[in-house]
Amino acid sequence: MSKKITNTKTDKELIIEILLRLADDRLIHGHRLSEWTGHGPELEEDLALANVALDMIGHAAALYRYAAVIEGNPDEDYYAYFRDDIDFKNVAMVELPKGDFAYTITRQFLFSVYSYFLYEKLIETVENEQFNGMLQKHFKEIKYHLRHSREWVLRLGDGTKESHERIQNAFDEIWMYTGELFSMDETEHTAIEKNLFVDVSELKAPWLEFVKETLEEATLSLPDDDQYMFTGSRQGRHTEHLGHLLAQMQFLRRSYPDADWK
Repeated sequence: MSKKITNTKTDKELIIEILLRLADDRLIHGHRLSEWTGHGPELEEDLALANVALDMIGHAAALYRYAAVIEGNPDEDYYAYFRDDIDFKNVAMVELPKGDFAYTITRQFLFSVYSYFLYEKLIETVENEQFNGMLQKHFKEIKYHLRHSREWVLRLGDGTKESHERIQNAFDEIWMYTGELFSMDETEHTAIEKNLFVDVSELKAPWLEFVKETLEEATLSLPDDDQYMFTGSRQGRHTEHLGHLLAQMQFLRRSYPDADWK
């Protein structure tokens, strides 16, 4: 017998919560990628990372905009600039410091594989027309993000001894943050009943298979999946890194809240 899930959120609060979870993941990850602007290992990759960062921040902006419309909030910037770290719904993986290039590529790859399977399933499930339209548009760019990061995993893994060691270390370090990509809470269970979300636990198997096949091709080892997994970020229990990131990202907007930015 399945456990009955109780959630007191209204339908409006529920869709806003789902929109914010998707948007926060992409805003924070996009910000981390933007830190590579001007510092990429080569000019083409500098531009590629900047473009991926713009894609992700653009995805977040569209999701925030729709959440603001639903909530009746005239200032969509509120979600990005005037919430504290405990209010953000992103997974911990995306808020970790950017690290070296191999670390960034590893995180981008793991998150892109997750996003690919998540959006593919969401497009089949979500009945809200405007929400589904955004998902379809963003999915086209997610496919590029996945292809780009996978090519770099292969290149670094099967490259020099140093590149191999660096990206293997990155997978080993980040792996403990992958578990919460597939954990479910009451909000998500209720959203599934409303055709606003999908059971992310069912995405674990195809995600793991894709990652495993890529690592084998890159001559890399799959980390131990039975290790401790970080949890709680969806409920506001973040690492210390998010607070530092938000302090930088929000400083100017909070310092001049009434400024005209046009």
